[in-house]
Amino acid sequence: MFVGWAHVDPWKGKLAVKELRRAIKELGLRGVGEFHPIMQAFAPSDRRFDELWETCVELNIAVSFHTGTTGVGANMPGGAGFSIYHSHPMHLDDLAMRYPTLTIIGCHPSFPWQDDMLAIAVHKKNVLIELSGWSPRRFSPSLVAHINGALADKALFGTDYPWLRPKLWLDAFEKLEIREEVRQKILRGNAERWLGLR
Repeated sequence: MFVGWAHVDPWKGKLAVKELRRAIKELGLRGVGEFHPIMQAFAPSDRRFDELWETCVELNIAVSFHTGTTGVGANMPGGAGFSIYHSHPMHLDDLAMRYPTLTIIGCHPSFPWQDDMLAIAVHKKNVLIELSGWSPRRFSPSLVAHINGALADKALFGTDYPWLRPKLWLDAFEKLEIREEVRQKILRGNAERWLGLR
């Protein structure tokens, strides 16, 4: 099953809000994202974008953000002008505090701030983690312990295709030492519950 999500440019202000409303109400899309704060050069916690997040709350949709570093601009002078700080998960912590009914998804294991992302997801009821972008064979012991424990109901499957193909991710995930009931939640159950797909 495929569920479509909208994507808007947060810098377009009221035009972004208008397009988001159209995408959800007329096109039937179910969420918005994945915002890429590094590539889009914005901090999600910046109050200039509050109208967009308030609209997400009003529409009762989840929003997802790239977290952690990126390969874009890597090993180039000045990182080719991209600031990886924009994708620090602490921006999501501030957003989650201000919008407690907004479902926020932090995409990828958030390297090099993985422990920060895990702490935020444990602390904020409305923050989830999504596991794309890294092969499960590279998951840290801390990440595995959290998805096997406190975040068993808040972790979502993802691959980051085409950079990581689904079969490779799923084959590695099959070998991960997690409880079977948690495995099923990550692959389907959590998304159904949090995104209202049942």
